[in-house]
Amino acid sequence: MTLNAHADNLLLPANIHPALASALAAKGYSQLTPVQLEMANGGYGEADLLVSAQTGSGKTVAFGIAIASALLGEAERFGAPGQPLGLVIAPTRELAIQVQRELDWLYAAAQIRTATCVGGMDMRNERRALERGAHLVVGTPGRLRDHITKGVLDLSALRTVVLDEADEMLDLGFREDLEFILGVTPEQRRTLLFSATVPRGIAELAKTFQRNALRIAATVSTAQHADIEYQLMLVRRDEREHAIINTLLESDSTSALVFCHTREAVRHLTARLANRGFSVVSLSGEMAQSERSNALQSMRVGRAHVCVATDVAARGIDLPNLDLVVHADVPSNPATLLHRSGRTGRAGRKGICVLIVPEYRLGAARRVLALANLSATMRAAPGIAEIEARYRKHILDTALAAPHPDETEAAFVAELLSQAAPERIAAAFLRQQLAARPVPEELWPLPIDAMQARKPDRERRLKGDRGTALSREPRGQAVEGGVWFTISLGRKQRADPKWLLPMICKAGGVAKGDVGSIKIDDTETRFEISANKAAAYKEKLRRPGSTERSIVIAPAGEHHHGQLGQAKPKFKHASKPSHKRKGTKPGRPV
Repeated sequence: MTLNAHADNLLLPANIHPALASALAAKGYSQLTPVQLEMANGGYGEADLLVSAQTGSGKTVAFGIAIASALLGEAERFGAPGQPLGLVIAPTRELAIQVQRELDWLYAAAQIRTATCVGGMDMRNERRALERGAHLVVGTPGRLRDHITKGVLDLSALRTVVLDEADEMLDLGFREDLEFILGVTPEQRRTLLFSATVPRGIAELAKTFQRNALRIAATVSTAQHADIEYQLMLVRRDEREHAIINTLLESDSTSALVFCHTREAVRHLTARLANRGFSVVSLSGEMAQSERSNALQSMRVGRAHVCVATDVAARGIDLPNLDLVVHADVPSNPATLLHRSGRTGRAGRKGICVLIVPEYRLGAARRVLALANLSATMRAAPGIAEIEARYRKHILDTALAAPHPDETEAAFVAELLSQAAPERIAAAFLRQQLAARPVPEELWPLPIDAMQARKPDRERRLKGDRGTALSREPRGQAVEGGVWFTISLGRKQRADPKWLLPMICKAGGVAKGDVGSIKIDDTETRFEISANKAAAYKEKLRRPGSTERSIVIAPAGEHHHGQLGQAKPKFKHASKPSHKRKGTKPGRPV
């Protein structure tokens, strides 16, 4: 069964339990997502369900609606808590705590008592909560199994079980724990499996532990992540972090999530952003549970606005008002891309997903997007001028939105105006505002239009033109009638225009505007000098001390002379015999 992905202008269904309906109305739910509507209107009774629904589709509220009849029956509220009536199993601590938080408000009018059993938390507190009684238990597989084994958690009165993100639990190796837990529950229980995908392992689990489960598909592949705008941001190899900083500065997002591949990358980028003045926290697998909880709470209450995380550490988290996801590293596969991006654009909210793509990874990024059936707008990283224009607009808006001085302020405002001109006061306000904002990074622009039309790397490599395929894109603009020079530094010496350009200018006494294109090859770099400066530049190069001793700059096409003497040819002459190691046979490579 496939659902319509649009549920516009629908009021809450009348058959939702009254206690839940009042909670949904109080939360501002005027309409439900497709999966929530299906659980409310499906008329499945007490049938077992295998539900596939994408991340961010409102699954927690959906299964909360679905299990209400099993938990409450016809009653308006729960009786005294005892042995649990419902069990929800989630793959991670964060998701389990998040699920409990959602179900607490959804069932608040029914006076529910919930308990959590998750790894990394104090087992003694959990044991005391279970001993006091709970209507519903939410936990992770390993910790639930521990409590069952020790006789603390009795599931004999259980009426319904929900497996949330079941595919994630199998991926994380929890199959044995799940089989153990489900094996000690009553046979007549109702079992709901919610999963983003339904691979063979999930189908086998459903066949083993569900009774004639109905398959519900609450996703529409063509509308996947329809509320997310994808941007492919092309940057130079050495400017990835600068692009991340400028992306965060340009965005109006109040909450952003930045994904990195490794823990070390998370530590490094978190430190970099903190040094630049961002309110930032991090999530990685090496952190203690208390640290992870504090980081997430800082994001939820607004103390932090940026979270840097690894894929595993961010599984299952739901940050409110998250409207920007940044991929600091190109995702390795479409599943990773979709999982990361699904943190935003949730439950009808709009979101932006930015892939920071070094130019040499453009082909890989395009392939991942194509495999995920997604399209992205290619763009350049925001520059200083764009960010400063945004700063000025915000400062002006702040000033215009400020109320007129009240009675307690009027006297001092008059004193300020009597002693300082309005221009000086405005300048002081401007400087104060700018000082409180991080300074954007300088980026070298890339020819986005040309790169967008560029053929895939494989096609360019087949041409065999090493100079075209492997040299960097030219820096700057070609100067009319420019004269080409070379410098004896190339890719093998890790040449980079950032430090080459000042060296080129200093060597010949020219300004940056007199230097045109810069093309880096393996062993040398070619660059243009404007025609009206070329003769003086060449003359300046002949003077001693114009360059460092080990570096040679000369007009293109000339042999390099100077401190290094004649430059070595790039290739040996065919007739010149090769030097061989002792004992090797003629013609054999050494």
